[in-house]
Amino acid sequence: MNKTELKRVVVTGYGAVTPLGLSASTSWEAIMNYQTGYRLVDKKTAGIESAFFGLVDQEPALKNVPSAIRRRLPRFARLAVSAAQEAMAMAFGEQSLAQSHDPLSCGVIIGSGWAGIDDAYANYAGYQQAGAGSAFSCFHAMPSVATSACSMLWGLRGYQNTPVAACATGTIAIGDAFEQIRTGRMSMMLAGGSESLLSDASVWMIDILQALTHETQDITKACCPFSLDRSGFVLSEGAAILCLEERETALARGAQILGEIKGYGNYSDAFDFTAPAPDKRARIAAMQQAIAQSGLSPHDIGYINAHGTSTPLNDLNETESIHQVFGDKASQIPVSSTKSYSGHLIAAAGSFETIVCLQALQHEVLPATLHLKRADPACDLDYIPEGHRYCRVDNTLNLSFGFGGANAALIIGRA
Repeated sequence: MNKTELKRVVVTGYGAVTPLGLSASTSWEAIMNYQTGYRLVDKKTAGIESAFFGLVDQEPALKNVPSAIRRRLPRFARLAVSAAQEAMAMAFGEQSLAQSHDPLSCGVIIGSGWAGIDDAYANYAGYQQAGAGSAFSCFHAMPSVATSACSMLWGLRGYQNTPVAACATGTIAIGDAFEQIRTGRMSMMLAGGSESLLSDASVWMIDILQALTHETQDITKACCPFSLDRSGFVLSEGAAILCLEERETALARGAQILGEIKGYGNYSDAFDFTAPAPDKRARIAAMQQAIAQSGLSPHDIGYINAHGTSTPLNDLNETESIHQVFGDKASQIPVSSTKSYSGHLIAAAGSFETIVCLQALQHEVLPATLHLKRADPACDLDYIPEGHRYCRVDNTLNLSFGFGGANAALIIGRA
């Protein structure tokens, strides 16, 4: 396909359900107020050493979702549908989707790392105790159930997929949706990720890897990316979904353009299930590909939302990767990890952080990295440690790296 045939892809809506708030706007307000969405939760009786978790205490009501769909949704999918409702309301308001888009050109890509595993555990326990389980158990365990539900709710009959790439899932979902629109196959896509791991069994399986924070008392040390005090990530639940559209179609229907997805990179470490590759080649390639596809240069990037998990290996490897890509420019680019507020949303991390980038563009505020009191000298970028930075930038880079060696990057800019 010739470059002249490629479409521009804009964002017209987004929604989020996180431990910081039940909407994208309340989550952003919490970040602006330096609030954390995680808290101390003692799980030692279950053999779990980690003690800080980000929980969505009030599950959002799924208004206007038929019971035939709602009853088949595990918790991660319910969070995803709620975020999608916010995104669609922002994008279309009272407009009918069918007025501007052919349903066969509208699709859904919603991913999850572990999907409905908690519900599967609970349903099987009920089956063992009573000799009969929920009639909806099959759907509760189906990773694509959130994608399917959103397709049915809005009659989106085009491309459908459900990526599973651990912590890079949300970014990959958006990137793949971007490619569907960019190449002209689709004109509108819902894309993002959702995760909910609350059961002791689910939390234990990650805790046993020693990946979760080792801090058990001081919340300022529980999630402190790029700090000498970092010891692991804080596990959180949540969902974040974006509505992407082909630019000319969105403008023709009078949509508000919230930003533009300009470039996408996706490469694999092919090295280890949890540790990043020491050579950093895939992370570097993901960033370089996203920048090249956007038509920008490294000097055009005004802010980087880092993966920034608060783990010793990732934060250093990520810092070194950014140095490799941006060279002398690296120390001049503001970088922050908003996981220091939300905790790690796993599959929803990248899609939520894409929304944060859009909000940073809109409000002209770059979020600080919270809890960065004792900076690691080896992590030597400008992590905005002293407080939010009020300035205008035109292009941002969002980074996501997942278990299994998944590396994804997105360029999000002003339209």
